[in-house]
Amino acid sequence: MAAPKKTTVRRKKIVRKNVGLGVIHIHASFNNTMVSLADKAGDSIGWASAGAEGFTSSKKSTPFAAAQVTKLIIDKMKAVGVTQVEVVISGIGGGRDSALRMLGASGADILSITDKTPVPHNGCRPRKSRRV
Repeated sequence: MAAPKKTTVRRKKIVRKNVGLGVIHIHASFNNTMVSLADKAGDSIGWASAGAEGFTSSKKSTPFAAAQVTKLIIDKMKAVGVTQVEVVISGIGGGRDSALRMLGASGADILSITDKTPVPHNGCRPRKSRRV
């Protein structure tokens, strides 16, 4: 007699509603654009990147790809109930401006825009002088 098959029960992911205030991190590098949404405590709600959305090679760093990625995050933002947003931008890629414009056009209240792009203070250590 055959043993009965075990069935696994898949539980639906719990989606928090009415978060209210969210933080959007935009990382725009020369190779990719990544956008993530978090609540004020820092818990991640959702993320998207140009590479994960099907853009390949040099198309990942274009302003169009950044706009498409930001559009996905805006949809997640509306599903969770985020109405006010603080924006943190890092990187100097081509998608940073278009991602910010897309957020402005979404209708969400942008409370602050912070630029966290790393800037070298004094540069790298110079190589030692050549002895002849």
